[in-house]
Amino acid sequence: MVTEFIRRGHTVLGCGRSRASMTELARLHGAPHDFTVVDVTANEAVEAWAKRILQSHGAPDLLLNNAALINRNAPLWEVSAQEFSDVLDVNVKGVANVIRHFVPAMIARRSGVVVNFSSGWGRSTSAEVAPYCATKWAMEGLTQALAQELPPGMAAVPLNPGVINTDMLQSCLGSSAAAYPIADEWAKLAVPYLLKLSPRDNGRPLTVSGVPED
Repeated sequence: MVTEFIRRGHTVLGCGRSRASMTELARLHGAPHDFTVVDVTANEAVEAWAKRILQSHGAPDLLLNNAALINRNAPLWEVSAQEFSDVLDVNVKGVANVIRHFVPAMIARRSGVVVNFSSGWGRSTSAEVAPYCATKWAMEGLTQALAQELPPGMAAVPLNPGVINTDMLQSCLGSSAAAYPIADEWAKLAVPYLLKLSPRDNGRPLTVSGVPED
């Protein structure tokens, strides 16, 4: 998505836990773009990052919460308490931390779209990924409640990105993941779709294919 947004002339301000990935993005895309090492599960780290970004660039037009972990395939009773907590911390608490520190500036401007990445497993379920399903179902409820709290002129959207061939998918499906588009291919469809989101989409469960799932 970074490459596609920038190709279309947009400024991208992103974070991730991988120093190597953030360093590489910064090398490829200099100012005005900004890439920072941040663990979204750490509220104080997100607060410091948001303060710096808001001071240098102002409130975002499009806030994307797409950080996520998935548990190793296993029945729920075999998932350790620590692994369950790790998935919950990133997929739910991390999203709340980012919203807490960016959305007030968007509300003050009374514009902007918040997209919280859900999943097909936020509207259906499969065996051995119960913790991940739980967090994505949480995204659906959290986002629709947020949509009711935002002022006119803004939107919060729970977005199912569809099935993408990523390391995460490969951990679940193995070689079968190769049947799905890689992230670069998916981004060519997803980025223009994201850029078209507007206040009329507030609270709507959407998919990148453009079909509402009410």
